[in-house]
This record gives sequence, C-alpha cells and structure tokens, in this order.
Amino acid sequence: MRIETFAEGDVPAGLRARAGALREQAWPGGGPHDPALKPVAMLLVSPEGEVLAALDILSKEIAHAGRRYRAAGLSAVVTDAAHRGEGHGRRLVAAARATVGASGADVALFTCDRPLRGFYERAGWSVLEGTVLIGGTPADPFPSDRPGFDKVTLGAFLTARAQRDAAAFRHSRVGLYPGETDRLW
Repeated sequence: MRIETFAEGDVPAGLRARAGALREQAWPGGGPHDPALKPVAMLLVSPEGEVLAALDILSKEIAHAGRRYRAAGLSAVVTDAAHRGEGHGRRLVAAARATVGASGADVALFTCDRPLRGFYERAGWSVLEGTVLIGGTPADPFPSDRPGFDKVTLGAFLTARAQRDAAAFRHSRVGLYPGETDRLW
C-alpha cells in the first residue's frame, strides 16, 4: 500500500477516475472543491492500483478570537465499502494529520458524524467538545450545530502559538466560512 498526495488538479487521470468512483459511494454528486481552498487529494492505493481510501485536505486563513490562523481540515473522507474494517481509512486519516502538521497550518479543524468520533480519535485527532464550526459565508452561515445535523468537531493545534491559544477554540463558534462550494469542510 502506498499513500499518494496531489494537488486536486494534478491527480493522474486513472487515479482520479478510481477515486471519483470511490467518493460516489459515500458522497454522491459531490464535485471538485473550491480552488481558493487549495485542495489536496490523499489516496491510499493498493499495489494493483486500486484506490482503497481517499480524502481531501482544504485550507485557508481564518480569524478567531481576534487572531489570524492558517487552518486546514479534512473533507470527503471515504474508504471503499469492500475494504472497510481493514485499517485503511485510519491509516490515511493518520497520514493526513501528519501532512497537515507539515503544511505550516496552525490549526486543523473539521467535523464528522457523531458515530465516527472514535475512528478519528484512534487516528490521532482530538475532539473539541462544545466547538461549533461555521461554514458557508458570513451572509449565509452554515453552522455544524444546525438542527438535524449531528456533528462533532475534531482538530489539532499544530504550532506553539496555536497550542497556547487552544482554549479560545474550545466551547466556541469558529468561523471557517469556506464559501458556497464547500459549505463545511
């Protein structure tokens, strides 16, 4: 198994097609990300060239509690249904944490469905209890605590400055505002 990492627009055609088919299993109708979020695709590829798991990393600068941070987060995480429970998703999600950490991001923030909390914790992510991410735009916000949207926020404080400021992110509302295309990464 190997992990391949590409800027979204640079994924080779064969891998793009296989990853696209995989994403359709979990995210039907999903399309490319907003280029302003500098999307990076990470793929776990078998020796035969099969894409077993895929995810995207999105990033942008955010303002929170009067300070600016380089933020990144996971999006469109999926493991092939035929290979779930084999550790492939956890391996890729853990590698993504290392990739985000090496990217220069101060903080990593994203949401997941509540039943997946333990999966992400086992891959090295921390639950940020009481933290709500606000997606969409300031004019059309899309909060992760909206009715019927049972999400938990996960993250990591990657730089010394972010670690010092971690308390400002817990039990707070964090404006990601990734736009209309990626309403909530």
